[in-house]
Amino acid sequence: SGCWWAGELWLNCSLTGVSALPEDMPQTAVTADLSYNTIKTVLCPEGGKEEWMLKHLNLSHNLISELTLTTCRSFSGLETLNLDGNAIHTLTLGIPTPAHEPNKHGKVDCLLPALKVLSVEGNKLSRVPRGLGLLQSLQTLHLTSNGIRQIELNDFQNCSQLRDINLGKNKITAIHLDAFRDLHKLQVVVDLRDNALATPLPQLLIALNFFQLEVDLSGNAW
Repeated sequence: SGCWWAGELWLNCSLTGVSALPEDMPQTAVTADLSYNTIKTVLCPEGGKEEWMLKHLNLSHNLISELTLTTCRSFSGLETLNLDGNAIHTLTLGIPTPAHEPNKHGKVDCLLPALKVLSVEGNKLSRVPRGLGLLQSLQTLHLTSNGIRQIELNDFQNCSQLRDINLGKNKITAIHLDAFRDLHKLQVVVDLRDNALATPLPQLLIALNFFQLEVDLSGNAW
């Protein structure tokens, strides 16, 4: 595939002109850099008899427009996924089963159980991807520079481990006042700068539980 080893466990395929995940990608690679290529479609390989050791996958600056992460279950140890600088308008994670009892979330199957960091900056998302709660270890979410227009009530449903959310430089005009209510581990920053927020500031700060968080709301429409 033209890729080369940069260290014992790091596979470097950056700027090699690959248009898909290499078929000869070894299962022993811990880090795989496939940035700055012409990948349009991501078809994750099957797990086979041996478990994949991959922890860090960089697919930034390719030509991906749609991505379904449910096909990547073989990467059970993946901790960081970088999708920055593509043209992603549809990111499918799966949708939780509806709850049968009021005030309780539906049962969800864990997807990519070790994933802690998901970065989808500089893409074409018009909304927060549904089913983020399937990534039950997710701690950091970067969605800067997309076209997200609003934050809905269930956008972060079941995201109990989220600590850092970056939503700057979108087109957000409204945030549901309970959207962040159950995110008890948020502790780093909620970045909402350079949007088009019109939600009354006092209500928004209460919704963000601002006395515990650092919140960046600069460059909005007030």
